[in-house]
Amino acid sequence: MLTDTAIRKAKAGDKPYKLADSGGLHLFVTPAGGKLWRFRYAFGGKEKLLSIGPYDAVSLVDARTARDAAKATLREGRDPGIQKKLLKLARTTSNANTFEAIAREWHELNKSQWVKRHADDVLNSLEREVFPVLGNVPTADIKPPEVIALLRGVEKHAKETARRIRQRMSAVFVYAISTGRAEADPAAVVQEAMAPIKRGKFPAITDLAKAREMLAKAEAEKAHPVTKLANRILALTAVRPGVLITAPWSEWTDLEDDVWRIPAERMKLLLQHKDDEARDHWAPLSRQALEAIEVLRTVTGRGPIAFPNTRHAHKTMSENAIGYLLNRAGYHGHHVPHGWRSTFSTVMNETHPLEFRIIDLMLAHKNKNKGKTEGAYNRAEFLDRRRELAQEWADLILEGARPVRDLLVGPRR
Repeated sequence: MLTDTAIRKAKAGDKPYKLADSGGLHLFVTPAGGKLWRFRYAFGGKEKLLSIGPYDAVSLVDARTARDAAKATLREGRDPGIQKKLLKLARTTSNANTFEAIAREWHELNKSQWVKRHADDVLNSLEREVFPVLGNVPTADIKPPEVIALLRGVEKHAKETARRIRQRMSAVFVYAISTGRAEADPAAVVQEAMAPIKRGKFPAITDLAKAREMLAKAEAEKAHPVTKLANRILALTAVRPGVLITAPWSEWTDLEDDVWRIPAERMKLLLQHKDDEARDHWAPLSRQALEAIEVLRTVTGRGPIAFPNTRHAHKTMSENAIGYLLNRAGYHGHHVPHGWRSTFSTVMNETHPLEFRIIDLMLAHKNKNKGKTEGAYNRAEFLDRRRELAQEWADLILEGARPVRDLLVGPRR
């Protein structure tokens, strides 16, 4: 075994040489006089070298301590050389280790795979709810009690938002762990401690005659024509309100076979479970839906958004605008914008009880019992029948309705 005296007396030679210590540790002496600690080990059937550092910066005692730590890593089934590289990468990835710094780094890395609206929502929610409380705290120092305390504050005014924020915080912690700046994900630990959400059905009028009456009353109210058109197109297509109000005009230009293709990246925003797979959705448009879209085009067709906000044309209208219209018509607590999907589903399933799978496809419901291949096959196979059902539904719900162009005239709010 080596001693400090033997190490200090070691002289440079014409060629590099080694001075063995014990347990695979040795001192590598270079022709220039450098003295470097190295540990020789085997991993995965291959012989490897781990550089520990130069003598005197690393003493004999410290070199043996590093050797023992490397052996402990080997006993855990990990390569000490790889672990050293990972730690070095973690230190150089970012000098900042606070939650806000790492969250912004994570957001910047992932935002290219999200639509802009979702990317903005993710960052805004963290800036609004998380950064003011935990933004300056190192991720390694954040524990479950701090996370659940923050989320409790959000739950007081928005339970669903609290759950989305927990998911986003968890993703940040996982990223921090991967880059060596945290060892645990406290946001995952608190998931089961969050306040439960009682999920109920959306209020909906499902009787056909009453649904026609509701549509007529809503269209007789004082409201902006775009709001009335949004409500009618929503009733005709039975898509989710969020899909409709965020529709760009580009999706309604050169419609192939009168089918509205809604891209997967927009459908993804409406998924209730993060593990669900987003897919393109094909919504056949009835004659009346196409006519309503063309009337809408005369009002908003010069901009990129089909349903722009009346005050901020670069933003989409609020889903609440349709809800408030229905409320003013006397349907508060009885029917919401999303309720049109239930109206369509109830009426069409009662009319065609054997075609429930096709009706589910029209609603973009995920059939968990079907494989991906069969799901894609069904979407293509039943498109003609879905067109027929879409037209039948339009004829039913608009029986006795006023012409769509009349929605452009009348009192406004």
